[in-house]
Amino acid sequence: MLRRLLLPAGLVAAAAFAVFWVVTVPAVVPASALPSYTPNVANGEVVFNAGGCSSCHAVKGEPRTMLGGGLAIPSPFGTFYAPNISPHPTNGIGKWSEAGFVTAMMKGTSPAGTHLYPAFPYTSYQHARVEDVRDLFAYIKTLPPLSGRTRPHDLKFPFNIRRLLGGWQFLFLDGKPFVPDPKQSAKWNRGAYLVNGFGHCAECHSPRNFLGGIVESQRFAGGPNPEGEGWVPNITGKGLKDWSEADIAGLLKTGDLPDGDSVGGSMVRVVKNTSQLSDDDRAAMAAYLKSLPPVEGPPRPPKQKKS
Repeated sequence: MLRRLLLPAGLVAAAAFAVFWVVTVPAVVPASALPSYTPNVANGEVVFNAGGCSSCHAVKGEPRTMLGGGLAIPSPFGTFYAPNISPHPTNGIGKWSEAGFVTAMMKGTSPAGTHLYPAFPYTSYQHARVEDVRDLFAYIKTLPPLSGRTRPHDLKFPFNIRRLLGGWQFLFLDGKPFVPDPKQSAKWNRGAYLVNGFGHCAECHSPRNFLGGIVESQRFAGGPNPEGEGWVPNITGKGLKDWSEADIAGLLKTGDLPDGDSVGGSMVRVVKNTSQLSDDDRAAMAAYLKSLPPVEGPPRPPKQKKS
């Protein structure tokens, strides 16, 4: 009797494992999928600034182009450490192929064939144009190579098992490219592309579920700071109802709020990047953000009184 029960159970377990293994195979962009292309390094610099690469990867206290990494990124799953993405051949990405870089940016897979953690916001970068990603790679290769590896991620079990990320990507990585809305202006579409793609604004300005995925029904509606302290504001029409497009664009340039205050926390690093964009790109981002319908975010906990 026991044998009759164990055999079907074993078959079910084997089938489930086989499905899991297939679903979690790291996705790769083969070199053959990339047609001949001459990168635009100047556009690569624009992409670099829009993507905020220096926010996480620049060495603390050094210029924005010194991409030796090291920033600690706290999360409910443990602490991530931004890697060295300078062109150093050993410690950075100097030996990466262009296809390997595109794969990392758009599929969340490293050149070694392992899943990357979504602290690297490839869930947003996946919506970028491949040409822009190739331009970014060309630009990064012009920057100074820095030696030194950052420390390994400090993650709790079972989050330190990378293969499990294949299941996470199955749930939250849709692989859909950005498609312009023909009903909207070129300015609005440029803003939508920057905000949802390289700008990855939703990654911080949206609440997340227990698996760490964005709650799509409350996208851009703010919530607990994913790094553990503070509250990220709602940037839908709910939170920005009293802001003008000029107010939003001005914040992206100077970090100044309409009430005379200024941004703090990780947004300081963001503004260091968006301030390098053109006035037209900041205006486009502002136009898109201002068009977002109001969405009620999660309730903010009351401030605790100081004793």
